Amino acid sequence: MRKHVLAVIGLLVLLGVAIFAYLAWPDTARLDVAAVSGTRPAITQPRDQVIPTVETADPIGWKAGETPVAAPGLKVAAFADGLEHPRWLYRLPNGDVLVAETNSPPREGGGIKGWVMRHLLGKVGAGVPSANRITLLRDADGDGVAELKTPFMTGLNSPSGMALLNGQLYVANTDSLVRVPYRDGETKITATPETVVTYPGGGNHWSRNVIVAEDGKTLYLSVGSASNIAENGLDAEHDRAAILQVFPDQKKYRVFASGIRNANGMALVPGTNRLWTVVNERDMLGSDLVPDYMSAIELGDNFGWPWYYWGGYPDVRVQPKNQELQQYVKRPDYALGPHVAALGLTFAADAKLGANFARGAFVGEHGSWNRKPLSGYKVVYVPFNAEGWPEKGVKPVDVLTGFLNKDEEAHGRPVAVITDKTGGLLVADDVGNMVWRVSAAK
Repeated sequence: MRKHVLAVIGLLVLLGVAIFAYLAWPDTARLDVAAVSGTRPAITQPRDQVIPTVETADPIGWKAGETPVAAPGLKVAAFADGLEHPRWLYRLPNGDVLVAETNSPPREGGGIKGWVMRHLLGKVGAGVPSANRITLLRDADGDGVAELKTPFMTGLNSPSGMALLNGQLYVANTDSLVRVPYRDGETKITATPETVVTYPGGGNHWSRNVIVAEDGKTLYLSVGSASNIAENGLDAEHDRAAILQVFPDQKKYRVFASGIRNANGMALVPGTNRLWTVVNERDMLGSDLVPDYMSAIELGDNFGWPWYYWGGYPDVRVQPKNQELQQYVKRPDYALGPHVAALGLTFAADAKLGANFARGAFVGEHGSWNRKPLSGYKVVYVPFNAEGWPEKGVKPVDVLTGFLNKDEEAHGRPVAVITDKTGGLLVADDVGNMVWRVSAAK
């Protein structure tokens, strides 16, 4: 009996040493982020990982006078500070800005995996409880600074996306889409939210976004997967990893597009009103795979998750296989780089940032936790052509950087991006607890 106990202890020690060695020498990227971006990214052989690379940026916030770094020809300043984990932004018709101060609902799951996830969330500044609040910011004098910051809606459940349709303000909680009557200029909502539809909540990807569809009658709503590659079974992914189309009058929805691991930002491209989204792709295939992407979305599209990535590359880890699907998998239109955590998306329709940023998409890259070296942690711009597609052969252009210092500590992490009423670009920073405003340099 004693020999068996010693043998088990020995195996545990060896396992612990192996895990320690792995974490001390995680998978390192062999390609630059730029090589895995654009319309023709490098898709290399996967490097399967039993334990993911863990390379985090410790959150340190911003000291007085510190700001991110704007691209040449642009400048940046604080639009609002003192917020509590601001993630999503929405501009109302009168120019007021709503900011969702929100975070993941309490994480379930014990054991080593649960402990690692909770520890990791704390390390990257995502472990604070959700304020479950939407705050109104008003810049009445147009000087680029919000002089009014007031609670607008409270008592929500990890809210994120917001959209105004036919006098109703829709808010996407993690598990339900709700609405309240809205009148222009209101600074506080007291009405009890009405539930429009419910859908699966929580899981690894908890935040939901909602926008008004091009028909002006329905809504697009993004619901991320509950897991990395459906390792908890496909039943747990019902109506997830998808963009839903909501019919608010009937209080029903349908799956509009599927196989989309974790879409967040959505927008209609100017001119064509074609739906676009940015998507976080899968983990644990190495630091060079898989690129996050942005793509046009049409009814019935399937982007392959969890069985395939980037238009048909098989993920051999997923069981059971789905070989019949491969020929139907849609290839994304534009790669943003591996593990950049692309979340925010807005088009430059009414931006006034100069000729270099007049026709294209701004993307908020929240930043990696599982790549060495780190990727993302910035806002980038993707130039589009006159037909409403990304320019071929062009890589993402840096718009706002400096969220990481030279020691790879995070002053902040950008999330949502929108334009304000004067043409500036607003950026939610959920680690710095700020909303930044980018404008043209005088």
